[in-house]
Amino acid sequence: MICYGPTVLDLADELVEAYTEVFSAPPWNENEETIRHFAARLQTDARRPGFRTALAQSTSGVDGFATAWLTKDPFPADRAYDKVAAQLGPQRTKELLLGALEVDELAVRRHARAQGTGRGLLAELTADAPDARAWLLTARKARKTVATYRRLGWHEVLPLPGTENEVIVFLAPHHPSA
Repeated sequence: MICYGPTVLDLADELVEAYTEVFSAPPWNENEETIRHFAARLQTDARRPGFRTALAQSTSGVDGFATAWLTKDPFPADRAYDKVAAQLGPQRTKELLLGALEVDELAVRRHARAQGTGRGLLAELTADAPDARAWLLTARKARKTVATYRRLGWHEVLPLPGTENEVIVFLAPHHPSA
């Protein structure tokens, strides 16, 4: 199921619970402050242009979710955007990412893993990405996550020589530049 804009805020508590379960565990090891920051950020992110949330639900509640929005121009400089821009350079950042659907969060609870939940969330979330242009980033240290994205057909954007840092940028399987 896809929710657009702030309608997802009706499920904010369940999203925070899922986020907490997923991201407080290794390799993320996020603390209470970071989790509170996600809860606050969700309130703002839900109002971004093109914001959407894909939800996997069962009788247990939210089994997983993914959020995305359209990457604005100029390319942001907060959060990890500076690391992305440093690796890609201004021209590739513009060509590959601006105006594309940016997958921000993907969280699948333990009980819903290894069942295609993450694959389904990503597919549903990116199905109507502008011109099939979608991207995401993840931490280089999250080896299992990196392997999963590769297995799902996402394409790593190689950093410019000498610019590799702690994030990896992936383009969606059908991104025209993949």
